[in-house]
Amino acid sequence: MDNELHELFLDELADMLHAEKQLTKALPKLAAAAESDELREAFEAHLEETQTHISRIEQVFALLDKPAKAKKCPAMEGIVKEGSEVLDEYDGSPALDAALIAAAQKAEHYEIASYGCLCTWAESMGHDEALELLQATLEEEKAADEKLTEIATSVANAKAEAAE
Repeated sequence: MDNELHELFLDELADMLHAEKQLTKALPKLAAAAESDELREAFEAHLEETQTHISRIEQVFALLDKPAKAKKCPAMEGIVKEGSEVLDEYDGSPALDAALIAAAQKAEHYEIASYGCLCTWAESMGHDEALELLQATLEEEKAADEKLTEIATSVANAKAEAAE
């Protein structure tokens, strides 16, 4: 069963475990910085989901009789670092929430791409239970991205634009 695709699958799972753990540290900072209550609540809700995502990844490792080990995810590290820089750069600006949303959506899009690959590979290898867990996470990531877009278009972007 340990073919190259299976190894790639495990490697990507380990990468996402680290990525999700990084987000549990970053999301509270984004929530604290958010000016809009709606955005703060979205970050707080996604933090809870992110903790569930970690649990699901651990469940997938268990289903495969593998230890749940995280592998450093430089992509998410870069996205989180950029988000932190944006937070510093736009602190106090009417564009802060728009900037926070952009930073968060970069993380969401990375996760959507990663979980999409994991789902495809799980399906290909017949890991049906793993697929169900990963699909649930993928749908939550997509929903979080849509919620951020909704907040951006209904509140944050207009606030930043009106501040000219």
